[in-house]
Amino acid sequence: MSDALVEIDDLKVHFPIKSGLLFDRTVGFVFAVDGVSLKIRRGETYGLVGESGCGKSTFGRGLLRLVEPTSGSITFDGTDVRALKGEQMRRFRRRMQMVFQDPMASLDPRQSVESLLVEGLKAHKIDVGTRLRSTLDAVGLPASALNKYPHEFSGGQRQRIGIARALVLEPELIVADEPVSALDVSIQAQVINLLGDLQASLGLTYLVIAHDLAVVRHISDTVGVMYLGALVEEAGGDLLYERPLHPYTRALLSAVPIPDPHVEDRRERILLAGDLPSPANPPSGCRFRTRCPWSQDRCAAERPELRVFDDSGQRVACHFAEEILSGELRMHEVRPEIVRPGAAEGAPDVGDGLIQTP
Repeated sequence: MSDALVEIDDLKVHFPIKSGLLFDRTVGFVFAVDGVSLKIRRGETYGLVGESGCGKSTFGRGLLRLVEPTSGSITFDGTDVRALKGEQMRRFRRRMQMVFQDPMASLDPRQSVESLLVEGLKAHKIDVGTRLRSTLDAVGLPASALNKYPHEFSGGQRQRIGIARALVLEPELIVADEPVSALDVSIQAQVINLLGDLQASLGLTYLVIAHDLAVVRHISDTVGVMYLGALVEEAGGDLLYERPLHPYTRALLSAVPIPDPHVEDRRERILLAGDLPSPANPPSGCRFRTRCPWSQDRCAAERPELRVFDDSGQRVACHFAEEILSGELRMHEVRPEIVRPGAAEGAPDVGDGLIQTP
């Protein structure tokens, strides 16, 4: 039996851009997720990081088929998830659950906690029994919470309810989309520790989507870095932080403050030029080239493949990862390019992959 619980190959999620009042025609696509391949092993935590708008949340929803993927394959414990239809997919969903970023938006304010938890059990025709009380106990909430409503709880307690709603169906995989970003720092630690305890006791597998690199390092066995719909680097948690290979990963880590003034003053800072390009018209070749201080002519002509860098299993999508790591390739100034006018109606134009400037 493979140690991979989830195997995703070349997953794409493209959203059409519509235009016209009478004729609903497609004038382009938003390439939210564009060819992501990765594996999540049983019992591990896979951390997916990247700046806002890079496609992390869409990837998680595509994995669970909350949004329908455009192409690619999703294999869960040997089952082709994309081949499941109707009742088959409905029954399969109890094995994969999601914890959403904002519990106040994902929990129905008109339903009590008991109603929220029972809803999933009824949908899958599971006997309630003592499951509600045991689930609340697992997430650190008293049985008296069953009769209360979401607005009667604090932010951390509401997130625990969201975790309980996913946990009550006894899933094997939980996709946690920014599970602590809306919480205070002290509450973040409690929720992170709770996720770790549940994983240890129940053998859960996590895909944690986040932009806080410190949180991801603390809880993740493997970390993947996304940029503009594509996976640009993947490595074990500690290795990624000790030896980042992709320029984008290096830039992200250089922005994380270090609580040592001597180290902070000496370390390299990488300031990215321009804004994130439009996912409706991504740059040609390497998608990061318009902001990369190491970009070369080859970067514009050829899109780098996500390749294995060495025996450690670290993967990187960069033509010049070796040269950047060794210092053979020097940084240069990145000058924002001018946007060409004349885009098709309804489709943002950034020229030949040029970045948009104010």
